[in-house]
Amino acid sequence: MDGLIIPVVITVFNDRSFTFITKTPPASILLKRAASVAKGSSTPNKDKVGKVTEKQVAEIAKQKMPDLNAASLEAAIKSIRGTARSMGIDVTV
Repeated sequence: MDGLIIPVVITVFNDRSFTFITKTPPASILLKRAASVAKGSSTPNKDKVGKVTEKQVAEIAKQKMPDLNAASLEAAIKSIRGTARSMGIDVTV
């Protein structure tokens, strides 16, 4: 995935060794890419900036599943739908 922001957790130890763990890209970045928009809406309850399908939301939820604290895929999908709603992106069937 080129051009995506990837969060990293870096742990540095006293002996100057380190470990790092890469995470999945933030849901907002993946939603913006799926909806082909530059940024979310400043007033998401009034102005909608884009649309994503339910299938795209499910794919994003599957990708984010290792980093989410959701018990099931359905809970992860609800979380991604909430992020989309707060960004002013409509989820269509």
